[in-house]
Amino acid sequence: MVSSKSRLVALLLCVFLGYLGIHRFYAGKIGTGILWLLTGGIFGIGALVDLILIACGTFKDNEGKLISDWQC
Repeated sequence: MVSSKSRLVALLLCVFLGYLGIHRFYAGKIGTGILWLLTGGIFGIGALVDLILIACGTFKDNEGKLISDWQC
């Protein structure tokens, strides 16, 4: 199943605001978004992992659907 969220938006949010977890809020992952916000993206490592997952198309939203569409 594919999410209705845009992979391009998630990627751009992660690149520019990944340490704040804004891409996780966009994906509906509120709990880990707050964790990323308080820890600076788990000290940058978690944000880097998320960036790689989004770029590869394996990042999922809160419903377990892949965020793989590039369209906005």
